[in-house]
Amino acid sequence: MLIYCFLSFQTNLTVVTEFFLLGFPGSQLLRNIIFLLFLLVFLATTCGNLLIILLVAISKILHTPMYFFISQLSISDILLTTNIVPNMLHILLNNGGTITFTNCMTQFYFFTVSEVFECLLLTVMSYDRYVAICNPLRYTSIITSEFCVKSVVLSWVLCFIVSVIVTITPSKLSFCATNIIDHFFCDIVPLVEISCSDAFIVHLEIYLLSIALIIVPSTIIIKCYVCIIVNILRISSSTGRQKAFSTCSSHLIVVSIFYWTLFSVYVFPTKVQSSTISKILSLLYTVFTPLLNPVIYSLRNKDIRKAIQGTFYLYRT
Repeated sequence: MLIYCFLSFQTNLTVVTEFFLLGFPGSQLLRNIIFLLFLLVFLATTCGNLLIILLVAISKILHTPMYFFISQLSISDILLTTNIVPNMLHILLNNGGTITFTNCMTQFYFFTVSEVFECLLLTVMSYDRYVAICNPLRYTSIITSEFCVKSVVLSWVLCFIVSVIVTITPSKLSFCATNIIDHFFCDIVPLVEISCSDAFIVHLEIYLLSIALIIVPSTIIIKCYVCIIVNILRISSSTGRQKAFSTCSSHLIVVSIFYWTLFSVYVFPTKVQSSTISKILSLLYTVFTPLLNPVIYSLRNKDIRKAIQGTFYLYRT
């Protein structure tokens, strides 16, 4: 009897070579509309972020720490959107799609790289805004070129290392009941949901990394912005307050959207959270935030507009 049970257990633990991503089930018309919307978002995101990278590279007026950080954020956004959206568009057209186990883990790895890097970079950018507003006389001596390069390089190195660790754990899970993932990309939460392995280590890893990469950076960002707001309120003239607040309001909007969705999905997910709500929240930080970054940070910025005009004028002459 024990031998029979063991053989049955071994049979159920079949090696999964591919997953089936459900994406967004619905009528063909609805999926076609969503496909066109996401295609437009993908094109706008890619073009907007590439434009920012190009302008920061060639325009001298954008050779400042803030725009250097924004260009790095654009690189991360392009990595994220090209990793997620093309396969998602394929899934929409075909009412679902298969992805090999290797490609699933690869997608999850690069997703983690971009998300971890953005968590770290947004923290650095909040410190940059803190120094610019709360300690402007020492800004050039604190936020030096060396500081910018070192902080960005360190962020990239850390995100690649952390992503390797994060990807190894789910790759060791066993999948015996089903290989159907009710999501539009390979993320750790839906992978754990269909796994038949003991997920204690995975959950522990999620909580520990959430503390290190979400809670700690968000705490630093909140502290920086509390100090920023206090200093802005001390400015006597309304024009001065408005100018000071405009330099950090864009960053605050993006940070709020990004961290709110991460907290909702990974740190404090509700037990009654449906797969539809989870997908919508995931769309916010994988599809729409990369689009909002160039719009909110730069394309409405007068320096960017000057750089665009100067670049077109240079090429015309």
